[in-house]
Amino acid sequence: MAGHSQYKNIMFRKNRQDAQRSKLFSKLSREITVAAKMGMPDPEHNPRLRVAIIAARGQSMSKEVIERAVKKALGGEGENYDEVRYEGFGPGGAAIIVEALTDNRNRSASDVRAAFAKFGGAMGETGSVSFQFDHVGSITYSADKGDAEAMLDVAIEAGASECLSDEDGHEFLSAMEDFGAVRDALEAKLGEPTAAKILWKPTSMVAVDDEAGETLSKLLDTLDDHDDVQNIYANCEFSDSLMEKLSAA
Repeated sequence: MAGHSQYKNIMFRKNRQDAQRSKLFSKLSREITVAAKMGMPDPEHNPRLRVAIIAARGQSMSKEVIERAVKKALGGEGENYDEVRYEGFGPGGAAIIVEALTDNRNRSASDVRAAFAKFGGAMGETGSVSFQFDHVGSITYSADKGDAEAMLDVAIEAGASECLSDEDGHEFLSAMEDFGAVRDALEAKLGEPTAAKILWKPTSMVAVDDEAGETLSKLLDTLDDHDDVQNIYANCEFSDSLMEKLSAA
């Protein structure tokens, strides 16, 4: 019986991972379609589309699926989406920013507000927490591109404001207005990045105790599961023990 239960658990996890991957691909495809609709369908002349395609490739999305998302925009298919940002506080005082693409602002706002309320948080007004973040460009490369000192030299040459290196890779940060130029300079030197995007980077982190952290994790998962939600940023810091527990769940 134990072996059978283990097999069922493995199958459950695989099905859950498959579902999560399908949802991720759906969100990436939506961003590609929206980017292609807002500008030219050629990523070389549409910076947002280029960033969206890099993100899709980083998640191993096939060339065929990417092209299908672009063609969807060219054919005028699909809904028209609005970009919206929600801000709020989660359990433990964590500041949270939620970015969404929606064809129904009222529905999205209601769903996001309900998620905050369900898990002991509160949605605030625009600007209520974003002052605790910097809006920056982020371009990442794998660790095999070079050591930290070499990458710092590359960052200075490319005009990046900072390079953060660890065993997982190198993250180059830039001011928003410099993002395109820095990305192009890095690509000329290092090739295509593993990811390139505009994000909200916390200026400081908030340590959340384990009890609040578990609830906060459920809130973030619920938000991430919503079809309209594209990105979530939070300034929370979990304990190592809670991270291990969440990873094993």
